[in-house]
Amino acid sequence: MNFISPIKISLKYLLAAKFRSFLTILGIIIGVASVIIIMAIGQSAQALILDQITGIGSNLIGVLPGASDENGPPATAMGISITTLKYDDLKVLRNGKDVPEVTDGAGYVIGTATTEYDGTNLNASFQGATASYINVENAKVAQGKFFSEDEETNMSRTAVIGFNLKEDLFGGDDPINKVIKIKDQNFTVIGILEKRGSSSFGVSSQDDTVFVPLKTAQKLLLGIDHLGFIRLKVRDASLISFAKENIAQTLRDQHDIDDPANDDFSVRDLASAVEIITKVTNVLRYFLLAIGTISLIVGGVGIMNIMLLAVNQRIREVGLRKAVGAKNSDVWTQFLIESVFISFLGGIIGIIIGIAISFVTAIIIQSLQYVWPFIISWQSIVSAIGVSFAIGIIFGIYPAGKASRISPMEALRYE
Repeated sequence: MNFISPIKISLKYLLAAKFRSFLTILGIIIGVASVIIIMAIGQSAQALILDQITGIGSNLIGVLPGASDENGPPATAMGISITTLKYDDLKVLRNGKDVPEVTDGAGYVIGTATTEYDGTNLNASFQGATASYINVENAKVAQGKFFSEDEETNMSRTAVIGFNLKEDLFGGDDPINKVIKIKDQNFTVIGILEKRGSSSFGVSSQDDTVFVPLKTAQKLLLGIDHLGFIRLKVRDASLISFAKENIAQTLRDQHDIDDPANDDFSVRDLASAVEIITKVTNVLRYFLLAIGTISLIVGGVGIMNIMLLAVNQRIREVGLRKAVGAKNSDVWTQFLIESVFISFLGGIIGIIIGIAISFVTAIIIQSLQYVWPFIISWQSIVSAIGVSFAIGIIFGIYPAGKASRISPMEALRYE
C-alpha cells in the first residue's frame, strides 16, 4: 500500500480541525518532551554530583561515625549525631605504622553560622579542618596561606575562605589580615582558596565555605570534642581494599571492639560512594520518567478519541472505498498509518521542545556558576521516537479495526 496517501489524508483532517488536532497531540508532545528533559537533566545532575566526588581524587577513604550496612547510607546521613570519632583516631590512622597504605589524613567538623564583615552578613557554612586539608583535598591557595599544624591545635582564630565567599564578603577589597566574625567570634583571614567550582545542589562547596582550625571550630563554634568525619589519602588506588581492612582493625583496637558486628564507625571508599549516589540518582530518574510516561499514555488516549471521531465522520468515505474494491485490510492500514503519523508528529515536536528546554536549563544553571553539562543521549531520542510509534500503533488499533468493519450498506444509510 502507498504510505504517502494515508499521510496526506491525515494532514488534511489535522488541518481541517486545527485546535482539536493540537489538543490531541499535545499529550504526546508533553510526554515526549518530559522524557527528553528528565533524561537530560537527570544525566546532567548525576554527572555534576559524580564530578564533585571524583574531583577530589580516586584514592580517598572516608571514615564516618556510626555503623552502617555496606550498601546503605551511614547513620550520620540520617541526621543522627554520633560522637565516637575522635582526633586521636585520626592521629593513629595517619601515623604511617598501623595503616601503612595511608599517606595523609584530615579531620573535619562542619556547621553553619552568620559570617560578618564591615556590615555585610552572610549565612555561610564553615568547616573546622586539620592543616592537612590542603593535601588531602587537592586544594590550592590562591592568596595568602592555609593554617599550620600549630594553629590547628592551639585554638588559633585564623580563617581561610573560599573564592565565592571572598567576593560576597569583601568585593574588590583585599581580605588578607582583615577580621571577620563567625558566631560573634573574631577571626583573622590569612588565605583565599582557588576557585574549585560549585558543588551539587544543597551541598556546601569549597568556594562558599569558611575554613578554621579544627580545635577552634570544636571548642569555640560548636562546643564538641568529636569529629564529623575523617578522610584518608591512600598511596595508590589499588591499595584501597587493603587500607580499608587495616583502618577498620585499627579503629576497633582504638575503640576496644572485639566483634566487627559492634563497629561504631563506617569505612567507605570513593567507589562505594559513587555507586550509592549513582543508584540513588537512577531511582529518582526512573521515578520521574514514570511520571512522563503517564503523559504519553494520556496523549495516546487523545489520539484514540480523535481517530474514533474520524471514523464516525468518514463513514461515507470508507463505504465508498469499499464499494470500489478496497479490502478491510486497506482501510485498517489507512487508519493505523494516520494514528501513527499523528503520534510521530507529536513525538518529533516533543523531542525538539525537550532538547530546547534542556539546553536553556543548562545555560541558566551554568550562569549560576554550576558545572552543569548539557547532555542529550541518542538513547533518549531513539526511545522517544520508538515510544511515539508504539503509542500510535497501540491506540490506533481499535479505531482502525472499527473503521475496517464498516460495510458499504451502512455507509449508504448514514446521513
